[in-house]
Amino acid sequence: MKTRTKGILFFAVVAGIMLTSAVTIAIPAAFFGDPNEVDTQIIVDVRAGIPLDNYPPDQQDQYCGTGEAMSNRYVKEYKIPTACTQPLAITTDPYGTVWFAQTNSGNLAKFDPLTEKFTEFDNPVWDDYFQALSESVGEKIPARSMMWGIDYSSDGSIWYTDGYHDALWKFSISDESYDRLQYPNPEDTEGVFPQKLTVDGSRIIVNDLLGSRISFFEFAQVGQEIRTFAIPSPLENSITSDFTIDSEDNVWYTTWIPDETGILVKFDYPSYEIAQAESSPEWFSQGLLLQRFIEFYQFPPEMNTPNGITVGPNQKIWIADTSGNFFFSFDPETEEFTKYVTSIPHADSYGNLKLPTYSSNPYWIEHSDGNLVMNEHNANRIAVFNPESETMVEYTVPSRNPNWSDCEGIDYCGLSQVFDFTVDGSKIWFTEWVENNIGVVDTSATLPFTIDIDNQNIILERGQTAEVLLQFNIPNVLLGEGEVSASLNKSSTASSSDLIITSEHTVLNSLVGDSQSYLIQITAGEDALSGTHKVLLGAFDDEIAISKFITVTIV
Repeated sequence: MKTRTKGILFFAVVAGIMLTSAVTIAIPAAFFGDPNEVDTQIIVDVRAGIPLDNYPPDQQDQYCGTGEAMSNRYVKEYKIPTACTQPLAITTDPYGTVWFAQTNSGNLAKFDPLTEKFTEFDNPVWDDYFQALSESVGEKIPARSMMWGIDYSSDGSIWYTDGYHDALWKFSISDESYDRLQYPNPEDTEGVFPQKLTVDGSRIIVNDLLGSRISFFEFAQVGQEIRTFAIPSPLENSITSDFTIDSEDNVWYTTWIPDETGILVKFDYPSYEIAQAESSPEWFSQGLLLQRFIEFYQFPPEMNTPNGITVGPNQKIWIADTSGNFFFSFDPETEEFTKYVTSIPHADSYGNLKLPTYSSNPYWIEHSDGNLVMNEHNANRIAVFNPESETMVEYTVPSRNPNWSDCEGIDYCGLSQVFDFTVDGSKIWFTEWVENNIGVVDTSATLPFTIDIDNQNIILERGQTAEVLLQFNIPNVLLGEGEVSASLNKSSTASSSDLIITSEHTVLNSLVGDSQSYLIQITAGEDALSGTHKVLLGAFDDEIAISKFITVTIV
């Protein structure tokens, strides 16, 4: 799938758009002061109470959790001591400590993997904010938000976003204190929603989902000032999601109009910095033309909700498409998109729901040590994909909340809403928003089987069938387990009428230290459209799916 670059597509839209002028803003003294020095007159009893109070009793199971933390061979979960905190954004510091934001308490919490102990830091600034807000309307306003972005700063602080209340929070680890920075809201913007956040040296980068821009906050070396500017979306009435930075300091991000169209944008940050430094005061005050610093590429028609984005090996751009089962790579050299697919969710995720197909909904995507990691939040899985070998390992998160699926009459069913994750070496830490857990995937744990396929590239004419041999291998390290069984795993980027994948084998078996081979038939439909597709073949059990991609071209 090839697309055209800047100057052709959407150029009329981009021409004349100005970058928000870089300005220096003074930070309120309270931002660096003592957050406990607040004078509040209480008019009515609107105090925050405990997080559980933010939901009526009939909603507490749905939003606060239904069971204890669970574990399997690859995933271990931990229950947060305070009920109903709704953990979301998560990161680690250089010492391996896990930090996460609690969206239903306003607090930041940490977890020590060595002692397996939680520490939750009360946020008095949050409490005072909601107390004042409640007093202004004469009734209690639930003290909750959505906090999607978090990162560690080398000055010993944790920064995170507050989407519902247009703010960035800074937590000082040494002082155990909070400061709140109001997120800029231009007069011509209907609303803002600071979402993902990255600390990059002395600058903080944030995507404004609803304001449709990428904001930069650059902290001066001395004084209490921030230089800030924003990249507006080239598309009107669009939303702007995640961003990533390549090896040349270019900022890539996604922006799209729901159910219509969207583009991948490359912003040349180094050239902008040079132009800004060389601009006259008059030109600087008016702003710089956006078209001078961006290239953009139209998304393939089948890309609908491009949320997560990262730079992978060889500087390829990878994008997670949340509304389906798909993720994409983009090669800046060839300007081509390649579509990939996850495994189909299992019945324990969707329960009694009957649909033509089921979506895993990969949300965010990150690059770590040659691998790409995704949270498939509608399949209750964490996926690890290696682009070089095109091998996918998908780890099942064991906890389930039945209130998020059609689970009537089913004992083990539902979703824990794994909305965020962070990678720290061989460990992938994640949050479970509706089960009040954090968890960790140990990717160093020995896999129960491996997959080999004898043919990686197939060319088919319409109506033609090809056979591939899938080899199911059991490592010797599993001695004592006897025979290992798993179910056949298959999915494809093609429609079910364009490519038909069949096998007489639905269960794969092999003895420890041995391997067995199974024939799989791949048929191009009689009316199939020409094109190149990725087919995912492998095996899965209750805890893990291991698969490999092959490429099938219909001519």
